[in-house]
Amino acid sequence: MAEAAQDAHQDAGELSLDDLIERSAELKGELVAFAQSARFDRWLTSLLLDASGPARRLDEGEAIRITDHFVLRYRLPDGSTVVDRFVADRKDLTAADREMLLGWRDPVEGVFEVRRKDGDAVVLLNLLDDLEYRTYSNAGRAAFRGVSKGGFLHACLVPVQPADVPWLVSGAMTTYPRSSATDIARAALRLATHHPELVFRNPEKIEQGWRRMREDRAAFIEFCGGDELVLPPAEAEDLLNAYYRHRQEAAVAGQPGRAWGRGRPGLDLPFFELPPELADSDTVGVLYDQVDGLNFYADYGMLRDLFADPARAGRRQHQDLLRTYLREESITPLPIRRLASAHPETADVVFRKLLRKPGFSWSEHGETLLRRRKPWYYESDPRPGVSVIGDRLRELLGAERC
Repeated sequence: MAEAAQDAHQDAGELSLDDLIERSAELKGELVAFAQSARFDRWLTSLLLDASGPARRLDEGEAIRITDHFVLRYRLPDGSTVVDRFVADRKDLTAADREMLLGWRDPVEGVFEVRRKDGDAVVLLNLLDDLEYRTYSNAGRAAFRGVSKGGFLHACLVPVQPADVPWLVSGAMTTYPRSSATDIARAALRLATHHPELVFRNPEKIEQGWRRMREDRAAFIEFCGGDELVLPPAEAEDLLNAYYRHRQEAAVAGQPGRAWGRGRPGLDLPFFELPPELADSDTVGVLYDQVDGLNFYADYGMLRDLFADPARAGRRQHQDLLRTYLREESITPLPIRRLASAHPETADVVFRKLLRKPGFSWSEHGETLLRRRKPWYYESDPRPGVSVIGDRLRELLGAERC
């Protein structure tokens, strides 16, 4: 009876916020110790060594940040996280404990502006998604002693409960004074550009992103003559740089309050450079899809030739290329779907020869093939390929330019 009463008391709905935060500290300590055990050493040590560079030097804050990422988000070979393994191993956890821990698998990484302090909490505005987060630390109020209104934080937050309110600092927290606003705004912009998924936690930004991408795709098609191009790498770079320069000039011209003009530094600099694996290919496919956005594919011309002339399917070079497109996680289903759709009369022949399945039909079996080869693509809803910055970040960047 006593044990049943204790379990009932530990239900998440009956725990106070202070109790939940105190329990989070206990669970986090146990979770980190679990992650640092011998069973995970090969993966964690590899991540730390990679980050330390040739000099094998890594400051404490960065080591904590890498460890925290490994604990919460790193995918082990079977697709699970350390948190998943911990919850599965610990049969003594209550339902509230499991709920809290599993909620940590979706942390919020961001660059935050401190809006105000409120008791033991700080209210933070994420410059990436434009949302406010009421945030605590399981180390108590002392963790925010050096934090002041108008300053900035680079931190990772996890929910106290899956309902997302309130939040806890997880791992290392780096603070910056108000005077660092210009550098912080630039860093936040880089983060938003390279990791747009951080922006799209805000549903409003998702809709803005789709709208911006539709506008950008229409402009791309008008400028380049279509949404699918096959070019030598150098020509692809030149065309993309001409397009981005055209778009920036149009954006500058649309701001009458700015006397920037064509001579503004940066307008004549290259915006786009192909990575080596694309620059070394014979052709580059440039596809601007209405869902998957703007993507680049190596040797796309050869793959297009294969679907146009299925007799090439007997050539090892063409078979190997199609296998690569099916196998690589960096390649979405888009190029294969495009080519199969453009060549319905030959797609079946191409895949029958490749897969050695005489009864294969693209219309009947194609989507199943893609889902089997690229399950990661179907695990989440599509997101816009265009980054949308928050209103406050736009203000900070605008202040820099004035």
